[in-house]
Amino acid sequence: MNRGRFLKQSGTFALVSLVLPGMGEDLLPGLKAKPPIGLQLYTLGDLMTKDPKGTLQKLAAIGYKELESAGSEKGNFYGLTPKEFASIVKDLGMDWRSAHVSGAPFTMEQIMKMAKTGEDSARIQKMMERFKNAPKSLNLKENYQQLADAAVEGGLSYLVCSSIPVSTLDEIKTAVDVFTKTGEACKKVGVQFAYHNHTSEFDQVEGHRPFDYILSNTDKDLVKMELDLAWATKAGQDLVELFKQHSQRFPLWHVKDLDSNTKNPTEVGKGYVDFKRIFDHAEESGLKYFFVEQDGAPEPLQNVTNSFKYLDKLLH
Repeated sequence: MNRGRFLKQSGTFALVSLVLPGMGEDLLPGLKAKPPIGLQLYTLGDLMTKDPKGTLQKLAAIGYKELESAGSEKGNFYGLTPKEFASIVKDLGMDWRSAHVSGAPFTMEQIMKMAKTGEDSARIQKMMERFKNAPKSLNLKENYQQLADAAVEGGLSYLVCSSIPVSTLDEIKTAVDVFTKTGEACKKVGVQFAYHNHTSEFDQVEGHRPFDYILSNTDKDLVKMELDLAWATKAGQDLVELFKQHSQRFPLWHVKDLDSNTKNPTEVGKGYVDFKRIFDHAEESGLKYFFVEQDGAPEPLQNVTNSFKYLDKLLH
């Protein structure tokens, strides 16, 4: 029995509803309370580079409460210091929970190995074109301590590796080493480290799947996962089974949908990812925060508005 129904039957529902807003709603079975809806700022393309404050104001007006930053043409924090960015977000009534940073420098060949389709290749090439004149950003392999310190400066709960080469067994072993060192550095300063997947983590590489190898060879408390629901689904994974196999290891999710025809990212609720089933098992996964994401969103602000509305209704 979920908490909301218990309180209704116990006769204290009216009082608790006043004290705990949201407890009067019918929630999905896997949720103890309606979670705030977050956004991965990568979805917004260059809007965050051109006008970070104005864009954040629009997100707050839509109703977003949690944010995850991403690398940009102006570096990891949109040309601002972590403290400056955190202050803007806080003043708008939102929380900056997590930051995406690169795991290690990629060669063009390594990046293109992540593509599974012609559409993937086109999307990656478009991203590379966008970042071709960007200054070199810090990465975890070379700068994990600096990035852990930046996370502290920004008041972050999580520091997330957005991607790292995993196309050979040596690259996977390097990733394990980088993640272990970063996880230890983050723990010392009170930040949780996590790794964000794409589809390539579920490929066979020299007899191993990077996803399995990384989780089996890192400490479950030092290295958590940010599960990208769409990429894992596209890779043919049963997400609920992943939650059962690695219970409490997925405190962060990317809530992303895939178009049924193109298999490319689309607005949440417009594709075939089974969000209701996934959210029904949120507690088992260890979910703390989730972030809407839509790679290559054609109309970013309208797209994230529509995704917000869908999730706001689904999570009641």
